Amino acid sequence: MKPLDPRLLRRARAARTFLAASVLIGIASGALIIVQAMLLAKVIAGVVLQGADVTSAAWALAAVVAGRAVLLWCQEVVAQRSAAAVKSTLRRQTLEHALKLGPVWLSGERSSSLTTLLTKGLDDLDPYFARYLPQLVLAATVPAGVIGWMATGDLIAAGTVVITLPLIPIFMALIGWATQAHSRRRQRALDRLAHHFTDVVTGLPTLKLFGRARAQEAAVRRVTDRHRVASMSSLRVAFLSSLALELLASISVALVAVGVGLRLIEGHLGLETALMVLILAPEAYLPLRQVGLHFHASADGVAASEEAFRVLETPLPERGDRTDVPDLRTTNLQLYDVTVRYPGRDEPALDGFDLEVRPGEVLALTGPSGAGKSTVLAVLLGFIAPERGVVVAGGSAADEFEPSAWRRQFAWVPQRAGLRSGSVADNVRLGQPEASDDAVRLALLAAGSSELELDKAVGEHGQLLSGGQQRRVALARALVTDAPVLLLDEPTAGLDTDTEAAVIAGLRATGRTVLMVAHRPALITAADRSVVVGPRELVLA
Repeated sequence: MKPLDPRLLRRARAARTFLAASVLIGIASGALIIVQAMLLAKVIAGVVLQGADVTSAAWALAAVVAGRAVLLWCQEVVAQRSAAAVKSTLRRQTLEHALKLGPVWLSGERSSSLTTLLTKGLDDLDPYFARYLPQLVLAATVPAGVIGWMATGDLIAAGTVVITLPLIPIFMALIGWATQAHSRRRQRALDRLAHHFTDVVTGLPTLKLFGRARAQEAAVRRVTDRHRVASMSSLRVAFLSSLALELLASISVALVAVGVGLRLIEGHLGLETALMVLILAPEAYLPLRQVGLHFHASADGVAASEEAFRVLETPLPERGDRTDVPDLRTTNLQLYDVTVRYPGRDEPALDGFDLEVRPGEVLALTGPSGAGKSTVLAVLLGFIAPERGVVVAGGSAADEFEPSAWRRQFAWVPQRAGLRSGSVADNVRLGQPEASDDAVRLALLAAGSSELELDKAVGEHGQLLSGGQQRRVALARALVTDAPVLLLDEPTAGLDTDTEAAVIAGLRATGRTVLMVAHRPALITAADRSVVVGPRELVLA
C-alpha cells in the first residue's frame, strides 16, 4: 500500500488542501517541540541547580504547550472536514461512473459489494485522514528538525538516533505487507457477508414458502464467522506490530540515554544540554511509531479507496460529443453487421446482426432465450459497444453522439421493472418529472392500468403491487415521456389476455416506433414485422 495514493490528490481537491495544511501544521509542530524541549530542560535544570529564576521560562513553556494544543485542534478540524469532502467526492464520482458504465456492467458486479463500498467501505477513510496522514507528515518533518537540533548539543546522541531511526520504517514496511493482505481478506469477507445476506433477505419469501428459511441460519453464521476470523486476524497483526515498534523505539531511546548519562558523569555535557537531548530523543521516534500504529486503522479505508479507483478506472465506451441527434420520428434506425461478445464467453451474443427499424412501426424481436434479443436493445441504448458493426441514424453512427442526448430518443422498459418506494404517480413521473396528473392518468390508461389510483402506495422494488401491475407501471413511465422510440423487453409478461390486448392497443395508439422483445403469440401477431434473432436472422413480412 502506498503511504499516499496520488490518485486521491488527482480526484479530490480537498485532499490536496488537506496535505498542504498538514505540512504547515507539521513544520510548526516540529518547531514547537524543539522550543518546548529547550524550555523544559531550562526549567528542570534551574530547579535542580537552584541558581536561576525560571518563572519566565515556565510561562513560556505553558504558552508553547497551549500552542501545540491549538495546532492539534486545527489538525483535527482540517482532517475531519477533508475526510468528509473526500468521501463525498469519491462516492459521487464512483456512483456517476458506475451509472455511465451502464446496466450491463452493473449486472456483472455484486450490487451488495458496490453498496458496501459506497457506504461502510469509504467511511473507513476517516482514520486515514484524521490519524494516518497527519502522522505521516509529522514523520517527514519532525525527526529531521529534532535530530538537527540535537546535533548542536550532542553530536554522538544525534548520530545514534540517525543509525537506529531507519530500523522503524524497515519494520513498518515488513509489517505493512502482512497488514495489506489481512485488510484485503477482511474486505473480501465483508463483501461476501453483505452479498450473502442480501441474497437471503431478497429470497426470504421463497425460502419461507419452501421451508428453507431456517436452514439459511447456518449459512449466514458460517459467512459471519469467516468475517469475524478475518477481523480478529487483522487486529492480532495490529497489536503485535505495535508491540514490535514500541520495543524497538524504547531500546533506541535507551541507547541514547546511556550514552548521554555517561558523558554527563564524565563532565563532557552540561545538565541542561543533556536534559534537552533526553527530552528530544523520544520525539524523534514518536512520529514514526504513530505512523505504524495508525497504519492499521487506515488500512481498511485504503483498501476501500482502491476498490473505488478500480471502478473509476474502468474505461467508458468511446462515444462522441455531438448533440444534433436526428429525430427518430422521421428517421430510420439501422444496425449493420453488429457483433457483441460478453467477457468470459466464447460464443458471441450477436453475430453479424442486421436490422432496420422504420419510423412509426411496431417491430417484434423473437427467438429462443439467450439468442441476444435484450442485447439488441442494449446496443441501441449504448450500454454495450459492439465488437464489430455500427448503429446508424440519419447517416451518422450512434457512437458519434453524446450518450445522454442519444438516449433521450428512447424510452426503455427492461425485463425487471425498477420501481421505488412511493406512490404510483411518483414512479410514473420518474420518466417525466413535470408530468401533470392528467398526463400520468393517460399513460396509465395506455398501459392498461386505468384501475390504479395515482396515490396508491408502492413499496421498494415494486412491493404492494402484483407482478403485472409492476410491469404496467413501468410501461406507463415510458409512455409518459416524449421519446419517439419505445424499447420494450417483454412488455406483457405476467398479464392476462384481456389486459395484454389493452396494452397492445395502447401502444399502437401512441403512433410511436416500438421495438419489443416478444415471446407471447398475441404480441408477435400484433407487430407489423417480426425479426428472429439467432444464428440466422430471418425477417418475416
